[in-house]
This record gives sequence, structure tokens and C-alpha cells, in this order.
Amino acid sequence: MWAMTTLTQRPEPRVETRNPGMPFDPGQLAEIRVNRSAVERRAATIPTRRTVKREWQAAWLIRAVQCLDLTTLAGDDTPGTVRRLAAKARQPVRADVLRRFGLAPGSVRVAALCVYHAMVPAAVEALRDTGIPVAAVSTGFPAGQTPRRLKLEEIRESVAAGASEIDIVISRAHVLTGDWSALYEEVRAFREACGPARMKAILACGELGTLRNVAQASWVCMAAGADFIKTSTGKEAVNATLPFGLVMARAIRDYHQTSGARVGLKPAGGIRTAKQALDWLLLVKEELGETWLQPSLFRIGASSLLTDIERQLWHTLTGRYAASHHQPMP
Repeated sequence: MWAMTTLTQRPEPRVETRNPGMPFDPGQLAEIRVNRSAVERRAATIPTRRTVKREWQAAWLIRAVQCLDLTTLAGDDTPGTVRRLAAKARQPVRADVLRRFGLAPGSVRVAALCVYHAMVPAAVEALRDTGIPVAAVSTGFPAGQTPRRLKLEEIRESVAAGASEIDIVISRAHVLTGDWSALYEEVRAFREACGPARMKAILACGELGTLRNVAQASWVCMAAGADFIKTSTGKEAVNATLPFGLVMARAIRDYHQTSGARVGLKPAGGIRTAKQALDWLLLVKEELGETWLQPSLFRIGASSLLTDIERQLWHTLTGRYAASHHQPMP
């Protein structure tokens, strides 16, 4: 675990990794099995077996902020909305709070700002010279029910506009009908369209039917070159859950053992409290190890989570919870 000394250290330099993928092998998929009851029992222990308190909790929550994809994906987004969120991305925690933890203002930032394609230019301009990447959701987000040529064009246009990360959505029908070769070819084409941009493959686990489908879809997307696998769009009825995360984390571990490549994990959708963020950090630490607890390999996609993390950090300092309007979005 991280002690309070972690808070006084500058964030580790970002080491971006790329997953080259590997040839599609139907035999590997056939061997994948998932024991649902065992997964659910294991996932249920994560929030109950461990607790982190005071300075330890603060250190974990600072790491959660550093792994946050601060997100706005609303129908009423405007360039002004994105600029305000970009200001929060640059300084996600109040300067006076950081100083009391021994951190300089500006030393803590989020991992990325995630927006729709139309908002990419505004996000890129607002984050110019900060080093914070812009992630664009793409390929007919959230349902993915558009022609492939349009999906590929959307990816290319987002990259041309300055997005350095692309969150693609897979065609759920390929999973539900067991057409794994079609899924592989689709995701491989998306990866090629991304060019230098890192690609996160959104599985929409809540719409895949079974945990085995989640495990198999995770493997196919990684084999096709996904740099991250992501639980959800945030628009499904069921989004990021610990059982989904556990299955995906173990698929990532197996893929690393097979290929040598490290693939990141991104839970997204419904993660609103600091406690939930801690649960995900614990899951990743226990299943994948501390190597994965950095922005290059772990992200949390969220919009309202940051406010609760700030309230918890204030409680660590003062013993009191601040009102939400004391940590407003700019």
C-alpha cells in the first residue's frame, strides 16, 4: 500500500504502452471458462475484506484522481462546458487541500478528458501545453449501430482533430451470436484507424449476456490490439460492476502471460463515490499488481466521482465533510 510519503512525491512519469495484438485463435476462446458463483463470491469480498484509513486512504484517493478519465458525454455539451471541465482536469483538487498534504498545486492532474467527437477541438485547445490527453468516444457511441465505414471515418477525424485516445464500442451482436472472427476483424480495423492514438475497447458488459461472453470478448479485443478494455459506455442499464471487473482483470492477466503485452483496464459508468473508487483500486492491486495502478494501465471513467473524492480528502484533513458546493466544477 501507499503511505503518506507517497503524497509528497511527484506523480510517476507516464509510461504509455501499446499492445501489438496477436493472431486470432478460436482454440484459445474455446478453452475460456467462467464460474459465475465463484466470481461473484470473490468480488463480494473486495469491499469487505480490506479498509484503508486516513493518510493511507488519502494516498489511494490521490492515485484514483490521477487515474481518472474526467468525462462529459451529455446531449447538451457545449464548448463552454468542455472548457470548464478542462479547467477542473488541470487542477482536480483544490490548491489549499493539496498544500495541506504537502503537494504543490498543479502536481496532481487527471489522466484524460473524455468527450464526444464534436467537442474534441474545444478540449484540445483548452488543454494545450498541459500534457493531458483528450479521449474521444467513437464508432457510433454508445450503441455502435452505424455502418463500419462511418465508424472508421469518425475515428480518423477524431485523431486528426487532436484526440490521442479513442474509446471505441464493439458490435455487441458479434458477441451475442458468437461471431468472434467478425469481432476480431472489426476491432483490428478500428485499431488501424486509430494510428498513434491509444485505443480503449468498450465491451458494454451489461449487454453481453454472460460472464463467459465478457471473458471471451475481452480476449478477442486484446488479441485485435486494444490498449485498454473498458467495462461500459455508462449508458447501459448495468455498467461497471466488480464481477465484470474481476473477469476482465483475469483475462488481462492471462493475456499478459500469453503475449507479454500489458493491457489496461477501465471501469466506467456508475462509479460515483470514493468508496467505489477504492474498491476498484483494491481489485486491480490484488488481481494485477501495483504495476497496473498507474494511468497508463488503469483508468476510471466518471464525471461526478471527483466531487466525492474531494469531500473525503477534506474529511481526512478536518474530520468534517465539506458541502459539495465547496468543491465545484469551475
